[in-house]
Amino acid sequence: MEDNKKKVVNTTITRNTAEFSQMTNNIYETVAVLTKRANQIAIEEKKELHKKIEEFSNNNDGLDEYYENREQIEVVRRFEKMPKPVLVATEEYLNHELYYRNPAKEDQNQQKMEELENEVIADKQ
Repeated sequence: MEDNKKKVVNTTITRNTAEFSQMTNNIYETVAVLTKRANQIAIEEKKELHKKIEEFSNNNDGLDEYYENREQIEVVRRFEKMPKPVLVATEEYLNHELYYRNPAKEDQNQQKMEELENEVIADKQ
């Protein structure tokens, strides 16, 4: 996961919305795809962060035993410096690294194919 984020710019960039709508022919569908992918990335990052922080946790949760752990702070800082999930999702989408499908469109296409098949069968008879 870290390899994907190394090539992503960690700043916002003004984008041409026409580029986004080319693949889906609908800017709103594109936004929905990017939103879902960004949520997936955020969940993955959160799991990874919790996994790494658990390594530093101890069973004694008393206030007297609280101490600053430099390694734990460095892990958190590294995650804070990572690009936002939306930027990663956008970069994946624009580089054609993102697979998505729309079941509603697939159902419509299937219905059209069946109608065409029925017309061909009717014409042959």
